[in-house]
Amino acid sequence: MTKTVPEITFKTRVRDESVEGPNPFRWQDVTSSEIFKGKKVVLFALPGAFTPTCSSTHLPGYEKHYDDFKKLGVDEVYCLSVNDAFTMFQWSKHLQIEKVKMLPDGNGEFTRLMGMLVNKENLGFGYRSWRYSMFVDDGVIQAIFEEAGKSDNYPEDPFETSDSETMLDYLKG
Repeated sequence: MTKTVPEITFKTRVRDESVEGPNPFRWQDVTSSEIFKGKKVVLFALPGAFTPTCSSTHLPGYEKHYDDFKKLGVDEVYCLSVNDAFTMFQWSKHLQIEKVKMLPDGNGEFTRLMGMLVNKENLGFGYRSWRYSMFVDDGVIQAIFEEAGKSDNYPEDPFETSDSETMLDYLKG
């Protein structure tokens, strides 16, 4: 059975020079179709912005290899987290992310429909995304690399298969 990405509307913020003041951004709804239709996309999902593994290794690894992904025919690389657009923006700014696009799933809707929403109340996080990465071609999931042990309140923070190197190896064949 072919699995397609869930169709939802993401609430994003985009720079708009016509907006005056110190915060020149406006809200823009972006649908899954707009992100994935007719494109080859790498998406990796993380438990949370500013968290240790996500900030020190995961997101920087995809940023470092962004051009390698492009050379392999990938149209875009997205980082998704169950965080709001403001948090995702500040996190990318803090880490000096310039190439990977940040995708806020503030309500966890995409994550829930992917079957990746887990409760992390043991860490005070509430509901978050399980760590995974996937390669999507025209909205169809071609490969997904899900970390082992997916469950609510999992005591570990596995980071074995959703890294940028695993995705690069897959795309190289």
